[in-house]
Amino acid sequence: MKMISCHACPLQDCGPFLPHTDDEKDFLEKFKAGEMAVSPGTQILMEGAKTPQLFTVLEGMGLREKTLEDGRRQVINFVLPGDFIGLQAGIMGEMNHSVEAVTPMRCCVFRRDDLWTLYRNRPELAFDLTWIAAAEEYFLGETVATLGQRDGTERIAWALVKLFVRLRGLGLETVPGTVPLPYRQQDLADALGLSLVHTNKTLSRLRAQRLLEWSEGKLTVPDLEELAKVAATEIEALPQRPFL
Repeated sequence: MKMISCHACPLQDCGPFLPHTDDEKDFLEKFKAGEMAVSPGTQILMEGAKTPQLFTVLEGMGLREKTLEDGRRQVINFVLPGDFIGLQAGIMGEMNHSVEAVTPMRCCVFRRDDLWTLYRNRPELAFDLTWIAAAEEYFLGETVATLGQRDGTERIAWALVKLFVRLRGLGLETVPGTVPLPYRQQDLADALGLSLVHTNKTLSRLRAQRLLEWSEGKLTVPDLEELAKVAATEIEALPQRPFL
């Protein structure tokens, strides 16, 4: 696998991300330890492990998930291109959740021990890491509010609105109103604290109302504003955000 130069990184020209300066690209070219390709079902990071590596997702999608003591699974969120994974282990020493590839994925690899070089020598990029961590905390807060205050139909509509907007922003809208969504209904149910049966029935009802169609790894939303109304949310423009 030929490594992609930071100067030719596909994320540089992707709408949701703040492009790096040429100087930052030069630095990241040396800071990056390499790239890694993984197959679907591969655990990129394991809960409880002390990993020496951190990753930026270049291509593909995955899941962050946590296993409870009795074996039940909680999906924390969905991993998409541009996401930075492993920061928790980089700061705290070990992961308290796992990251699994759902599709073939390609990731930039960084050495955990080099993280402090970033903070010492490139404070502007180190601040980007702080921004990324704060954005994750904000999203988790929004998710907790959804789990606590939205009913099952609103939760599912909310999650699919958020995923659709993010995937469209990444330039993955294959045809108008359609984005790839390779996850299973069980993944969505586990993320939202719902049973698979309830999730399936709700999706069927939303499909009957012609608000969405999710099949064969694709999500089609004919009218995003109407789906957002069901979700009791607003369609927010994606802010440009940093990435490594």
